Amino acid sequence: MSTFKSILHETRVFPPAAGFVNQANLSGMKSYHALCDEADKDLPAFWGKLAREHIMWRKPFTRVLDESDHPFFKWFDDGELNVSYNCLDRHLATQPDKIAIIFEADDGKVTRCTYRDLHHRVCRLANGLKSLRIKKGDRVIIYMPMSIEAVVAMQACARIGATHSVVFGGFSARSLHERIVDAGAVAVITADELHRGGKCIHLKAAVDEAISMGGVDSVQSVVVYQRGGGNVSFDLSRDVWWHELTRNQDDTCEPAWVNAEQPLFTLYTSGSTGKPKGVQHSSAGYLLGTIISMKWIFDYKPSDVFWCTADVGWVTGHSYVTYGPLAIGATQVIFEGVPTYPDAGRFWKMIQDHKVTTFYTAPTAIRSLIKLGPALPGKYDLSSLRLLGSVGEPINPEAWMWYYTVVGQSRCPVVDTWWQTETGCHMIAPSPGAVPLKPGSCTLPLPGISAAIVDEAGHDVPDGKGGFLVIKRPFPSQARTLWGDPERFKKTYFPKDLGGKYYLAGDSANRDSDGYFWIMGRIDDVLNVSGHRLGTMEIESALVANPLVAEAAVVGKPDEIKTEAIVAFVVLKGTRPEGETAHSIATELRNWVAKEIGPIAKPDEIRFGDNLPKTRSGKIMRRLLRTLARGEEITQDISTLENPAILEQLKDAIA
Repeated sequence: MSTFKSILHETRVFPPAAGFVNQANLSGMKSYHALCDEADKDLPAFWGKLAREHIMWRKPFTRVLDESDHPFFKWFDDGELNVSYNCLDRHLATQPDKIAIIFEADDGKVTRCTYRDLHHRVCRLANGLKSLRIKKGDRVIIYMPMSIEAVVAMQACARIGATHSVVFGGFSARSLHERIVDAGAVAVITADELHRGGKCIHLKAAVDEAISMGGVDSVQSVVVYQRGGGNVSFDLSRDVWWHELTRNQDDTCEPAWVNAEQPLFTLYTSGSTGKPKGVQHSSAGYLLGTIISMKWIFDYKPSDVFWCTADVGWVTGHSYVTYGPLAIGATQVIFEGVPTYPDAGRFWKMIQDHKVTTFYTAPTAIRSLIKLGPALPGKYDLSSLRLLGSVGEPINPEAWMWYYTVVGQSRCPVVDTWWQTETGCHMIAPSPGAVPLKPGSCTLPLPGISAAIVDEAGHDVPDGKGGFLVIKRPFPSQARTLWGDPERFKKTYFPKDLGGKYYLAGDSANRDSDGYFWIMGRIDDVLNVSGHRLGTMEIESALVANPLVAEAAVVGKPDEIKTEAIVAFVVLKGTRPEGETAHSIATELRNWVAKEIGPIAKPDEIRFGDNLPKTRSGKIMRRLLRTLARGEEITQDISTLENPAILEQLKDAIA
């Protein structure tokens, strides 16, 4: 790693416009450096001051940071609060009639919800959940379409002190089953169906299938929101309609006051082994991170209309849909559909219609819309925009420039944000009123975030050299553990190879002479497909579960739209197929993976071989498979291969 160098040579710099600097929450580099210096001088005092300023406490904390059980840090741990109270009740006295959510459904229907109405909805569901004997500390799975109700479900769990775990609505019944079992969930909140891009996906049927797989005796209740026709199977001993559960409930609900370290949610993310990781976040530290980043990175103003396009099934939808915007009292847009339905102008029309000021989306969406040309955004009035954001993966410089010049009309800063499920909120991102922008760089760490680049031994590497991206000091929003697996948490994020001291992000990066960070990619076997992190082992396990398959290895290759395309090398139990037979089996396997994991995990390319390239000890040489997938010449040493002839067979074996 320490010998890696960046091949990206980007010299364009865009200083903040004077007008933006003058109105910014964090104005000018002098202010940015002052905050960094304050954090460096006394990190606990820095975060303690922010926590007192931005969070409403039932019981104020007296202790900021407890590092005694490294790396299981505790923040504000003798304080008490409720996250839902901080997102809703705090606004009732000052702005009850302000629009909290503008919801646009797949078919274009718009619903507006004020803070008073949202509070009532959350309280009614919270009371309903309590009537089902769901209590503080219980785990609840949420498997919902993008909707006001998805936010209500998450906030209702937070209100009663239950720990929610949201599962993306595109995941299969098997993936849902894994997460229900691992969490030991007592309830599932779902909908009869979701609508996306003109298509209907039956969620309740997937829940029924997941429960029927066995091992889910913990589930006592399934709450079903009627999004569509409601034509679903119903187990009257377990299932209850959302509207019936909430019909006669009070529209006030005393929040459960919880310890600052009470788990707010567990969110499962793919790892490099077959078992998904349940990343567990606290209440106070996580909430503080979302509030601070809304103010510093999105430069939030009370007049803003904020739109993060992420689904609540991912951490971006947690931090910048359900919690961050509501905690600061913002008006936000929530969208059920896809950017190309009913046509590719959907995003731009919504920005125009709802007068969106802050737009936060993924480079995958940006790249797919670039292909349609610059004329399309120009057909819409995007003059309301004042800030653009990018999330989920590094954005390449030319896509950044298109976003800046075509969508932002060369007047809106682009905040390229680096962070992870495990960090909870932005770690490295430009404060737009202070930090000059460089296309393709996430720029500088937030004040209080001690990001660095180190080699395999944990030593800092010189600027311009690649290495492991780490965070050297604790921060409030970081994950506390992996649900049920603290040893895996330590091994994954605080490895002994680096001395066990630093948080290992799992990304490689380099830093230029100005201190700007440039993300180079993953250092493990996790694929980044359209902003979604997918473990190769999960996809391989799904393939091998097919009766036809004996062995499989999955790698990624660069893709202009999705960042990485999934390439599967497959060995069948029978003879190696060719021609139409190979094509037919490949189609079957793609559909199989879609059912086992979800459509996002379908291999883009399948290659059949008589074997896989292995060392004599039986280890699959994945670096050779990556080279083959990319169509590059093999220059690596293959002397340890047991079967070097297999490389030629796999080279052009695309089904």
